[in-house]
This record gives sequence, C-alpha cells and structure tokens, in this order.
Amino acid sequence: MHELSIAMGIVDAALEEAQRRGVRVDAVHLRLGALSGVVKDALMFSYGVACQDTPLQGSQLIVEDLPVIVYCPQCQEKRTLPSVQLFQCPECGTATMDVRQGKELEVFALEVNEDQVREDELREREVRQSEVTK
Repeated sequence: MHELSIAMGIVDAALEEAQRRGVRVDAVHLRLGALSGVVKDALMFSYGVACQDTPLQGSQLIVEDLPVIVYCPQCQEKRTLPSVQLFQCPECGTATMDVRQGKELEVFALEVNEDQVREDELREREVRQSEVTK
C-alpha cells in the first residue's frame, strides 16, 4: 500500500510549511489525476493514519479528482477521455497517447488557521508560568 508513504510525504510537507509560517493546518487540498496510480480511498484512509499524533491530527484531506485529457492530432483539440481503458478521441476515434492532464498528484493549497496557533501558544505559556509559580 504505497498510499501510506504518499500520505506521510503529504503530512511531512504540510507540517514543514505550517512550522515555517507559524500556522495550524486545517485542510490540505490535493489534485489527483485518474492516471496517478493512487487509489483515492486508500490515500484518504492513509492520510488519517499519517496525521495521528501530529499537529495535523483532525485536519482534512480534500481531493480534487482530475480526468484524463488528451490531445487529438486529428481534431487538433484537447479532449476528455470517458474511460482510461481506451486512449482515443471521443469525437473522431483517432488513437492518441498525448496526455495533457491526468497524471497529477499535487498539493496545491493549505487551509490554515493562524489564530489557533496563537491560542495554543498562550495556553502553553500560562501552563509554564503556573508551573514556575508552584
């Protein structure tokens, strides 16, 4: 199940960005092409597992499914394939392997919460101060 290693990579990248910017991540947005070789349901499950015991625990993975788009040399147009089983133009039937979209596995956005990080830091300071005064 290579989806777990992919999910771990996504979590690591999101954590790194969150730490760099001093924010908390509420959601990770991902583009997933039909030819990416990744099973969406397995990735969603793996993301939850990879987030456990990290600052991303409770965050969402929001996946945008991308269809396969090919370029038809006969029509000279981009066409969306109705199925990944047959690589031919759905309009004229010309065979084509010129894939223009559908292989993506791309994190393209993070939803962050700056206020939550500040609240957590304040609580942490209060705990430390109360421990010092004891």
